[in-house]
Amino acid sequence: MQEAASAVRLGTILRHLCPRTGAAALTAFPTSAQIASVKHPVEFHYTLDNNLLTPEQRHFYDENGYLLIKNLVSGEDIERFRNQFAKICKKEVQVPGLIIMRDVAIAKSEFVLDQKAVTKVQDFQEDEELFRYCTMPQILKYVECFTGPNIMAMHTMLINKPPDSGKKSSRHPMHQDLHYFPFRPADHIVCAWTAMERIDRSNGCLVVLPGTHKGSLKQHDYPDWEGGVNKMYHGVRDYNKNLPRVHLVMEKGDTVFFHPLLIHGSGMNRTQGFRKAISCHYASAGCHYIDVKGTSQENIEKEVVGIAQRKYGVSTPITLKDTWMVRGRLVKGERTNL
Repeated sequence: MQEAASAVRLGTILRHLCPRTGAAALTAFPTSAQIASVKHPVEFHYTLDNNLLTPEQRHFYDENGYLLIKNLVSGEDIERFRNQFAKICKKEVQVPGLIIMRDVAIAKSEFVLDQKAVTKVQDFQEDEELFRYCTMPQILKYVECFTGPNIMAMHTMLINKPPDSGKKSSRHPMHQDLHYFPFRPADHIVCAWTAMERIDRSNGCLVVLPGTHKGSLKQHDYPDWEGGVNKMYHGVRDYNKNLPRVHLVMEKGDTVFFHPLLIHGSGMNRTQGFRKAISCHYASAGCHYIDVKGTSQENIEKEVVGIAQRKYGVSTPITLKDTWMVRGRLVKGERTNL
């Protein structure tokens, strides 16, 4: 009896350690961060028990707060998202609730209404084609490792980082995504961010501060930048500038999953082309809303609520929670709370 139990345990360990084979195999790619040869802890704090992530991948996410998976989204799907984005920019399709954003350096200039004027679209949950990204099985199976089986898609974005105008406004200040979210716990929230083309330091790749997800939510505000700052591009007011940085070089279809407390941002786009990425923030349907009044998030609540009231003509008092409740969409399992 004891020998049989030992055999079962050994088989389980071997399944975790043996690499997957086949053309469709998915592997983690930690970019320039170093993975040390260490004994893995018995318990992992930031991922859930599953048969997808290896112990090495779980340890890497525990220590760094992000995990990069190569070639997760096909080139065909990315071209479909790119084409739909172009249709939105040309106003060939109308999407309820969609927010179209322009770079502060070009927003007041004369331009043709096309994708060259649009730097970001967000809240595309009502667009069937773009929202398909949020429901992809290959994305959701990784998301489930962080949120559990009941998954809500909470925040959607397609970023079209423009060539910098010379005012450095194409930068995104270092920030924590949790600053924008009135729901918790943070450990059951994760972002999936997919490169729609090769992204490196020349066109403004993501920059992360590994391990900062273990800290707390910091005060955010607009940085004092000479060239101006795009709307709602809040940044961490005070953090250790000497912390090591990792620039996430990604190929088309690569996807990075990261914790909402991870401090990250992106640099200028020094090329002549636009740098595109598509992303979705997911949360466990079991998460709960919080009241942000009296917290460091009160400033973003005032800004978001003000925009919502102006855009939709809302006269009754609303909260940050109200603006998020209308965005969330169940993508897997049951909607138990959010």
